[in-house]
Amino acid sequence: MKLLFIGDIVGEPGRKAVHNILPRLRDQHALDFVIANGENSAGGNGITPKIAGELFSAGVDVITSGDHLWDQKEVMELLQNEPRFLRPLNYPANVPGRGANVFEIKNSKLKIQNPVLVAVMNVQGRVFMPPLENPFLTARDEVERLRRQTRIIFVDFHAEATSEKIAFARMLDGQVSAVVGTHTHVQTADEQILPEGTAYLTDAGFTGPHDGCLGREIEPVLKKFLTAMPQRFEVAKNRVLLHGAVIRIDDATGKAVSIQRVSEAI
Repeated sequence: MKLLFIGDIVGEPGRKAVHNILPRLRDQHALDFVIANGENSAGGNGITPKIAGELFSAGVDVITSGDHLWDQKEVMELLQNEPRFLRPLNYPANVPGRGANVFEIKNSKLKIQNPVLVAVMNVQGRVFMPPLENPFLTARDEVERLRRQTRIIFVDFHAEATSEKIAFARMLDGQVSAVVGTHTHVQTADEQILPEGTAYLTDAGFTGPHDGCLGREIEPVLKKFLTAMPQRFEVAKNRVLLHGAVIRIDDATGKAVSIQRVSEAI
């Protein structure tokens, strides 16, 4: 099977990129499943049910999130009612929503008789990030549970530190199909298949305007660095790209066969 992961969608330009580019990528790569990180899709901060609906209508199957989860109060509706929307797994157990779920691929081109099940897990790091439960311990236990249902497991690891991302992926090598990092908004060039068969990319990059600073207008960012005064970071507008990765996975073993970075302009 082939899976596309789309890096952090930033604001209206990022949503437009998904709407315009995803159909082309689906045909070009014969995609079976699409996951996108949507935590910056509402004006660059958080996500709402309306915007999640737009992304699902554009062809996204599952939406993951991260440290901007709570930026829009309407997110509670998604957490309580939408199984295709995931929050970081390592929140305390009483927090609404879910950090992982198993999905059946529909309209798959895969020529097999049994349904294809894909597990998606969303985890947040702790280095230079808001403190949550230990992602290594939480993820290890959840992967064990998910593997009772399917060997195809994709992990969005929303984290800042490269070392934490690499260590996390190495821990899960051979236990999950892929670990792809999000949060830094800078696409890395270290895509690889780890020794035991897990696809890895430190950061998928971001989907949105690349003419500013991580999707924001450059002038307020510069002013913040120059003056240390609070600024309003508006979403930039131009050079809109869709960033992500296409991963091919062996249906029987759940091991990755290949990983290819994606960087497409509208």
